[in-house]
Amino acid sequence: MFVRRPLRSQLLRPSQRLLYSTSAPQTIRPLKSILIANRGEIALRVSRTAAAHGIRTTSVFTAPDAGAAHVTASAFNYNLGPSNAYLDVEKVIKAAKESGCDSVHPGYGFLSENSHFAQRCKEEGLVFIGPPSFAMEAMGNKSESKTIMNNAGVPCVPGYHGSNQDPAFLLEQARKIKFPVLIKAVKGGGGKGMRIARTEQEFPELLESAKSEALSSFGDPTVLVERYITTPRHIEVQVFADNYGDCVALGERDCSVQRRHQKIIEESPAPHLDDATRKDIWKKARDAALAVGYQGAGTVEFIFDNDTGEFFFMEMNTRLQVEHPVTEMVTDVDLVHWQILIASGHPLPLTQDQVEARLHGHAFEARIYAENPEKGFIPDSGLLLHMKSPKLSEDVRVDYGFRAGDEITTFYDPMISKLIVRGTNREEALAKLRVALEEYEIAGPSTNIEFIKRLADHPSFINGDVETGFIEKHPELFDIASTPTDAYAQAALSILLSESEAPKSNDPFAMTGQGVGFAGGFSSRQIILSDITNPDKRVPVSIQQIGLKTYDIRVGETVLPNVSVTESSADKITGFYPHARVESTIVKEGQNIFVFQRGRKFQLHVPQPAWFDKVKGAEADVNTVIAPMPCKVLRVMVKEGQEVKKDEPLCVIESMKMETVIRSPHDGKVAKVVHAEGDVVKAGVSLVLFEDQGEQN
Repeated sequence: MFVRRPLRSQLLRPSQRLLYSTSAPQTIRPLKSILIANRGEIALRVSRTAAAHGIRTTSVFTAPDAGAAHVTASAFNYNLGPSNAYLDVEKVIKAAKESGCDSVHPGYGFLSENSHFAQRCKEEGLVFIGPPSFAMEAMGNKSESKTIMNNAGVPCVPGYHGSNQDPAFLLEQARKIKFPVLIKAVKGGGGKGMRIARTEQEFPELLESAKSEALSSFGDPTVLVERYITTPRHIEVQVFADNYGDCVALGERDCSVQRRHQKIIEESPAPHLDDATRKDIWKKARDAALAVGYQGAGTVEFIFDNDTGEFFFMEMNTRLQVEHPVTEMVTDVDLVHWQILIASGHPLPLTQDQVEARLHGHAFEARIYAENPEKGFIPDSGLLLHMKSPKLSEDVRVDYGFRAGDEITTFYDPMISKLIVRGTNREEALAKLRVALEEYEIAGPSTNIEFIKRLADHPSFINGDVETGFIEKHPELFDIASTPTDAYAQAALSILLSESEAPKSNDPFAMTGQGVGFAGGFSSRQIILSDITNPDKRVPVSIQQIGLKTYDIRVGETVLPNVSVTESSADKITGFYPHARVESTIVKEGQNIFVFQRGRKFQLHVPQPAWFDKVKGAEADVNTVIAPMPCKVLRVMVKEGQEVKKDEPLCVIESMKMETVIRSPHDGKVAKVVHAEGDVVKAGVSLVLFEDQGEQN
């Protein structure tokens, strides 16, 4: 039986106890117009729920987002100005006031965990759809929150959470804790300002890097140092609290599979968790929320030790999480609607017993990012040439932030969309996830879709044997299967057919000098293709037309005779081969060809002739270190004339809110530092030049 209970008011300041006393009458204030202080898929997500309940929404945007999906989908929007204006508290409040809004929904990221912003909304008479500012302050500071949790009986990881930030002192604390240790910013989340120091020797460099990223991301370089659990799982609990002292836990999510300390795939419920431990985690999460007088949606995150079965409080995210749809799938609850209800003054719609009775099935969420897993998951940017989402149903959901034709810029997080699926059990949900991933088609920037397909098909993941080091422990996830002959054949056919249907001068593929000419009736053609994953390997594809829409094709040494094409258009080819019927979606951009076939994506390239590179002077220069992506140079760590060793740090760059250390590819002497701290550069631009190796000998 769920019993309403008072707040743990002994942990609150007197003014807070008075303001949120459960004996005070609560006023119901229905919200009529919400300003959504965010962008992308979360802005669209909030807008959908608000519209379903008759609430008007106003979107905000910056210059890079002027044509974004969340802007064009809204009848009411407000231009904030430059790219960083989403973080401007006063501009956002001004937008809400001038748009006639009575409330603000912060989404996640940006200002969502900014206690000053929550307080300013209150001062301006705007309802902040989130927790009170004091709860955000208490939980937003990881050091203070751990003190509160210890007092509330919530277990915490051993470590140093104090204010002394002297590097030598922190190193001494790390020695006491014993390596490996986790260095973590006391504010923020999302893996920003977080580093794992496995040895004493690397601690100083990682400490400096964590502090720098924390200052850049959250305006505060303060970090904590705590024990790093070697086989941890990341298990979090979705909690919801109202203004009457009640709090419920809506199940847990396992978010263990991560890269760069950021989540890739999440699921609910967590696999291999016994019922007693599960219920205990729910209880501790509710205790944590009640300890700070929490209100609204929040997520209490725990580290679960696979070796011992212990769990420890890690932090509380005082906002809606990116992965909240996973919980919505297994509870059939609209969490955004609950946020609106609580902010309006309503009590929680369900008790804890009622929530638990609703829990059913299993759900996964896969985050679809513009990034390159094979290159260390570095973010990518550019135009989305083609985008096709999986078929939607009650059990398959896609929350998108971009459409085909949109551009992913370097200014913001590179998440394109989220795929959420549900099944009656984990096995069925995982099967639905694999099918839905095969239906995804995105051409343009690199994405992590093919990587997630391999992840979802990995035996250890299928067994639920997950931990935060899962990706590092399974390098085979980066093994890419060879491109089949059918993909080469379909790509070559698309080039041949496009040339026969349009003037050569309008088709960049007709300008490669690869053709062998056309006969009076039927055509013959040889096309050289390479796979982007192995650009040095060039595969000749010969096509001989032998009848109306019928061809003999040779891919390398493999002969595919009597191939008939039953459908061909600018982006679709269906061919009958000796062994099977193959349907492909073809997308072309310059010399690149994207082939979507049998649930997989292949990226081929029409290489320039050898003489072209010589004319352009495009030979590789081993003495040039280039920017791997569009970025800002944060720190330069070498100077001209300096001798450096292989893997020694040269500079630190930032792109899409992530820091990357650029290291020396070999021993050498720095000839020139091309770009200084603060410079913004494009991908492929030289950062550091070395003296010619021959000159040094």
